Amino acid sequence: MATTATEAAKAAPAQEQQANGNGNGEQKTRHSEVGHKSLLKSDDLYQNDPQYILDTSVYPREPESMKELREITAKHPWNLMTTSADEGQFLNMLIKLIGAKKTMEIGVYTGYSLLATALALPEDGTILAMDINRENYELGLPCINKAGVGHKIDFREGPALPVLDDLVADKEQHGSFDFAFVDADKDNYLSYHERLLKLVRPGGLIGYDNTLWNGSVVLPDDAPMRKYIRFYRDFVLALNSALAADDRVEICQLPVGDGVTLCRRVK
Repeated sequence: MATTATEAAKAAPAQEQQANGNGNGEQKTRHSEVGHKSLLKSDDLYQNDPQYILDTSVYPREPESMKELREITAKHPWNLMTTSADEGQFLNMLIKLIGAKKTMEIGVYTGYSLLATALALPEDGTILAMDINRENYELGLPCINKAGVGHKIDFREGPALPVLDDLVADKEQHGSFDFAFVDADKDNYLSYHERLLKLVRPGGLIGYDNTLWNGSVVLPDDAPMRKYIRFYRDFVLALNSALAADDRVEICQLPVGDGVTLCRRVK
């Protein structure tokens, strides 16, 4: 979950709150820890060691470079922004399944999902990666370079919309991308969507992260929520409604990480 610095700042009080519980008298469990995002609210699966899904099928197959980057990111004060390990595994397999060669990532943070994608791409594959914070990206860059995939990444620091607009203005870029992954500022997701539908080829995929937004999408409007969750919740709800009604894509919303919606372009 590579959210923005603004989101992280607004989440800080929530991190303190989680240290002693969730603010409603409930004790913290392993499942509620910052950075551990899953929709499987089962104590049998998550509150006791070993954590079955991660320890059985994710961590044993996690490349050493991704493990190293995950552990570095866990020490970062904004670690709640990271992509979960099971989601990284999912993205890696997805890239291979669709035979992607030219991809894009909007929202990088320290690059865990970026590394998962780069490892899955063929040697001549490319990723156009955009984030407003180069410092966070450079934190993970040694792991990316150690894995031998740094040459696949074209990192651009700054807002993504101007970069996308330049690409859209170039007709040769239309339909040239096989896959795009969006994990950034939720208030711009719909703006990204309109541009990506021109840039991703028919049959290609767009993945939107955090589409279940910590489960807040099913809560009533007056339910207690952390500030940053409430701030972006309406944007996530608007995106989900728009994607459900968009006949230019086929969609599949998956309970991986904080919710991932895949859009296959058909028009």
